[in-house]
Amino acid sequence: MRGDATAFTARSAPRTVARWVLVSLALCAVLAALVGLAFAGSPARIAHGVAIAGVDVGGLTPREARQLLERRFDRVARTPAVFTAGGERYPIRATTLSVEPDWSAAIASAAREGEGFGPIRGFRRLETRFFGVEIAPPVRVYEAALGFKLDQLAREIDQRHVEAKLVRRGLRIEVVAGQPGRRLDREAAAPRIVRALARLDRGQPIALPVIVDPVEVTAADLAPAAREARLALSAPVRLQHGETRWRLPRWRIAELLTLPAAGATDVAIAGPGADAWFEKLRKTVERPPVDATFRAAGDGVEIVPAREGLAVDVSATAKNILAAATASGDRTAALVVRAAEAERTTAEAQAMGIERRLASYTTAYAGTSDRITNLQLGVTLVDGALVAPGGTFSFNDRVGERTVERGFRPAPVIIKDEYEEAVGGGVSQVATTVFNAAWEAGLKIVERNPHSLYISRYQLGRDATVNYPDLDLKFVNDTPKWVLVAGSYGGGGITVSIYGGGPGRRVESSSGTMRVTGPPPVRRVNDPTLEKGRTVVEEEGSPSRATSVDRTVHGADGKVIHDETWNTSYRGEYRVIRVGTKPKAKPKPKAKAEAPAKPAPGPAPEPPPTTAATTTQP
Repeated sequence: MRGDATAFTARSAPRTVARWVLVSLALCAVLAALVGLAFAGSPARIAHGVAIAGVDVGGLTPREARQLLERRFDRVARTPAVFTAGGERYPIRATTLSVEPDWSAAIASAAREGEGFGPIRGFRRLETRFFGVEIAPPVRVYEAALGFKLDQLAREIDQRHVEAKLVRRGLRIEVVAGQPGRRLDREAAAPRIVRALARLDRGQPIALPVIVDPVEVTAADLAPAAREARLALSAPVRLQHGETRWRLPRWRIAELLTLPAAGATDVAIAGPGADAWFEKLRKTVERPPVDATFRAAGDGVEIVPAREGLAVDVSATAKNILAAATASGDRTAALVVRAAEAERTTAEAQAMGIERRLASYTTAYAGTSDRITNLQLGVTLVDGALVAPGGTFSFNDRVGERTVERGFRPAPVIIKDEYEEAVGGGVSQVATTVFNAAWEAGLKIVERNPHSLYISRYQLGRDATVNYPDLDLKFVNDTPKWVLVAGSYGGGGITVSIYGGGPGRRVESSSGTMRVTGPPPVRRVNDPTLEKGRTVVEEEGSPSRATSVDRTVHGADGKVIHDETWNTSYRGEYRVIRVGTKPKAKPKPKAKAEAPAKPAPGPAPEPPPTTAATTTQP
């Protein structure tokens, strides 16, 4: 019997334990359910421990939470949040950037933190109660305003790094350490600013994210350059060219030396001080080249050979000076010079093909001494003009503006149909001389303007007038070789010759015809010194006229190159008549006859005797 009892006890013990375990689990489940139900709260209210934008909304309904959040945001929207960078403070208001938190979305997220059925909701809310939940609302911001504000902040915050550099104090060289810079991290700053402005508290200042702009050249990097610079200023340098020497004292080397800065690491002979010194040296050493030119010699042309010049090679000389200054031994530098070639060499002048005189034309002096001065100056400016094959000679381009500053003087000119005075008067005679030289050379004339009045001293129909800059004289070099325009003046007048080369040309010109096209225009001038009715012709004037001149240009093979007729019309000159306006003198009145003297008083005369023929009146 005892064995059976023992076996029963052994079999029942595990079952008892199992029952107690199940009972315990059941009790725990019931307890957990009770706890969950105890903290489940109302699903209509937000779980405790939930905060939106830093404000505790636990236990509030969504409507109450929204009202609370909107009231709080209205209060802080115009209160600036303070941001800091580089020790400076930058206040920004939410209204400035039109920051608007989305409270509806935030409250919906907060409500989901405590959702669930019965005990499950209770346990979720226990979690939020003990650990808390912070919800940042979605935020809308005016992007353009945010970008503008970031630009403003960047301008105030950003600082470029400063590289290490060498400075000279007298003849001492010192190393100045570099300074790192900074710049606003715009990508990180934008969301940080928006989130801070969306919060409902304005607590501690918020640090803006900045990126360090590191120094690229350090003081250690400049140590070799500092040693070079100190050596360069340790003693004078001698510059040598042939037997000529220049001594560069220490203070002069200091003026020529450029120290490294702004990221550079080398010393050099350069900069404004070096440029000024080399400019003076060049004036002493250099010799400008001379172009090959042409000298008229009767019917031919002589070429005056070009001459090479001498130029300082500034770059090579500067390197030599620096090498001598930083050498531990001999401190002598060689001045480097090179030949400077003329722009037009002798060979180039020969290849231009200017060999002979094509034509020449002379006009005689006329007018005042000032006008003659203008003629001589104008023909001097024309002298030496070169026209390439196919190129155009422009009188105005060659002579330029006629001004007192350039040496021209006031002299008579024709303006429309009258003579007046202007600076440069007479230069049209130079143009007329050039025109006729080009005419006789058979060149193509593309612009010619005649005088408005006929001038008898010029060849019929072959005058030309100019006025800067609108009226010009132009001809084209339609020969295969270059053309030289040579001008000169002598005791009696001015001469223009045209030299060139290539096949010869023959020019046939007609003497021209002239016809009167109208009577002289009349101008009447009142003259108070003449009696009315009287007239005096002060100037005879001249009629309007028209001329016609032919020119035919033949080539060396006899073919016609140009066949043209030049028609010119001239205005008439005024016939000036003075008309009397003085009143005529009145005739003097005749003298009156004297009355007979009255008789002396005396006795009354006797009446005559009465006769038959006498009648009386009553």
